[in-house]
Amino acid sequence: MAGGEPPAAAFLAGLPPDAFVVAADSGVDGAHGIGLRVGLAVGDFDSASASAAARVEAEGGQVERYPAAKDATDLEIALDAALARAPSRIVVLGGAGGRFDHWLAVAFLLASPLYAAVDLQARWSAATVTVVRRSASLTGRPGEVVTLLPVHGAAVGIATEGLLYPLRDEDLPPGTTRGVSNVLEGATAHVTVRGGTLLAIQPH
Repeated sequence: MAGGEPPAAAFLAGLPPDAFVVAADSGVDGAHGIGLRVGLAVGDFDSASASAAARVEAEGGQVERYPAAKDATDLEIALDAALARAPSRIVVLGGAGGRFDHWLAVAFLLASPLYAAVDLQARWSAATVTVVRRSASLTGRPGEVVTLLPVHGAAVGIATEGLLYPLRDEDLPPGTTRGVSNVLEGATAHVTVRGGTLLAIQPH
């Protein structure tokens, strides 16, 4: 659970009810706001409510405090803590505080090679972002926009099913806008990539 704008309870759709929750700073308040029990809270807690950390401990969770001056954001610390539990999937809920630099940094963070061993998705109020390293299924309503952006280098051997403008074993170099504003034809689309990393972005 990231800080920033708290997510709607609908963002929990499809997630296991017993998922372990790691919250970053004010993400603790966001988690509590949609009925989640926080197992681990991390950060400098400069934006969380005064009672957030105490509630985590009262409900049996752990709190790890970090200084405000540090070399990683609270969300990166939370992602690393989640990764240490050896999950197969990580879903990030919440926002990035409304700052463009934070949104951009988080997008690149999600695609970091450090998290290549897990399926990773972010569900924000502004968009759902799915990291595609091998394959991914995207769900939504017919007609919804899907943008495919290569990050950290070229994405090669891309193939899509269920998108209005298909890609068939094609490459997207970094910096291209070719993958912007594709469209879901039905409720589900599939994207595969032979090499590299894509961000599949579904604006809300």
